[in-house]
Amino acid sequence: MGISHKLLGEGEHVIASTRTHWKALVFPVIVLLVTCGVAGYLLAILPDGSSRGPLVWLVIALAAAVIVWFTVRPFLRWLTASYTVTNRRLINRSGILTRTGRDIPLHRINDVKYERDLLDRLLGCGTLVISDASEEGRSVLPDVPRVERLQLVITDLLFGNDDGADDDGTPRHPGEPRRR
Repeated sequence: MGISHKLLGEGEHVIASTRTHWKALVFPVIVLLVTCGVAGYLLAILPDGSSRGPLVWLVIALAAAVIVWFTVRPFLRWLTASYTVTNRRLINRSGILTRTGRDIPLHRINDVKYERDLLDRLLGCGTLVISDASEEGRSVLPDVPRVERLQLVITDLLFGNDDGADDDGTPRHPGEPRRR
């Protein structure tokens, strides 16, 4: 999960990495269960005769199409999406066939906030909203697990709380002063 270490710059290291919360998979699982149940029911009540063979294949094809579109595709989208915070940037990657990504250098971030509704609070996730000095202005990362913790990590990095590394990302020994 996260970003390959080959894609990190010299002295850059991963602070936190996560993907969208599992709640994004609840609807696809419900669709899978209902589709299998309805398809099984329809296969059981199909009349005997010469038309049964084509009807069986029609039911199976429709069920497979629904499962691929509403279950497999969202699962792959969930599996391929990641949010990574390094000591230099916030990295957002997603996409199944066409990968998209956005890297926001930490020094360009103006504001970090999170939003949590009642369901998010019960499940331990939320939406992270990053405002930065760019044309796009803000990035919305939905369904981030432990969103308060990630917001705190980014805020600590922004305001220079000691993460055990110098500004260039090289680790320091405990007690050694920060080099700028």
